[in-house]
Amino acid sequence: MMKEEMTLSFPLKSEFMTTVRLATGGVCSLAGLDLDESEDCKVCVTESLLILKRNGYRAATLTFAADAGLRVCVRGAEKSEATPSDEDEISYALLGALVIGLDLE
Repeated sequence: MMKEEMTLSFPLKSEFMTTVRLATGGVCSLAGLDLDESEDCKVCVTESLLILKRNGYRAATLTFAADAGLRVCVRGAEKSEATPSDEDEISYALLGALVIGLDLE
């Protein structure tokens, strides 16, 4: 089976977050994830983007790959100076809890 990929590149601005969540939900649906798995995936993507934004990244690229499941790669771009936030610890804990629950690559 051929691996299918979709890549989104965008500025890390609040007004893009809803669009990214909608796109993530659509990809999850195409990959056959159920509603709970899709919601968990959207939270993981959102939290990952918030971590990047709080740590000085001004843009991001998401790559969704579907072959035998769904893999999501989140990359930051255009880094500027920033100081880590206490909110990062909460985001990392949430990501750790959700990713363990998902059967994603």
